[in-house]
Amino acid sequence: MPPILEEFLASNLGYLLLAVLFVILVLRAVRIVPQSEKHVVERFGRLHAVLGPGINMIVPFLDVVRHKISVLERQLPTMSQDAITSDNVLVQVDTSVFYRITEPEKTVYRIRDVDAAIATTVAGIVRAEIGKMELDEVQSNRSQLTAAIKAAVEDAVDAWGIEVTRSEILDVNLDAATREAMLQQLNAERARRAAVTEAEGRKRAVELAADGDLYAAEQAAKARRVTAEAEAYATEVVAKAITENGLDAVQYNVALKQVEALNALGAGQGSQTVVLPAQALDAFGNAFAMFKPKGGA
Repeated sequence: MPPILEEFLASNLGYLLLAVLFVILVLRAVRIVPQSEKHVVERFGRLHAVLGPGINMIVPFLDVVRHKISVLERQLPTMSQDAITSDNVLVQVDTSVFYRITEPEKTVYRIRDVDAAIATTVAGIVRAEIGKMELDEVQSNRSQLTAAIKAAVEDAVDAWGIEVTRSEILDVNLDAATREAMLQQLNAERARRAAVTEAEGRKRAVELAADGDLYAAEQAAKARRVTAEAEAYATEVVAKAITENGLDAVQYNVALKQVEALNALGAGQGSQTVVLPAQALDAFGNAFAMFKPKGGA
């Protein structure tokens, strides 16, 4: 080593050591946390702070970043568990749960295996919720069941600093005997509905036929009423004429009709002999007598 360099190091060794120490302290004091993580800091073995995303400062040699926790949403593997409904039907339920860690200080100090703990909790809650419902309700109210399971899981894992973002029931499987029984019930229900529909059709046809007959009878009654009213009106007119003009006017009208009938009979084609009764000759006389003045000879 050249003498000049040795002299420089000897005279500035303290400054160099201080510079190296400063760099080490800065490197150990500054902590850059990614957006997707939170860091749990301990001091003398106890929880001291939780570092959020960005640049953070800690005390070198005193503070230690003990846990680096991802806050990204996680999905548990699909879980299958058996459950018994309130009507004693054994079902196998496939569920899936999504969650994320919101308070790492609770998660790292209160629970060891987060995934296993959540899976066990979900299994117990699923069995309890399905045990309150009948099989038909499980099949038809799956969204309601999912909401109930999610709410129950959230309450159970809240002490662990975990937020359940979504809970899904993927499938509800039945054993072969139960499926066969449900298929027979479904076929029976379809047959019942078909029979009811056919009976309602026949009933409707009978009602329509009866309505048609009733309508025809009402129209016939209306026609008879109109005819009767016309006849009554004609009778009233004749009676009024008799009252106003006397019986002679009526006899004249009848005789005139008889004369018109005889004229029509005589105007027929071909040679024919018309035999008139004595009453017909009287009709002629009565018809012309009506034209005579009442005071004449």
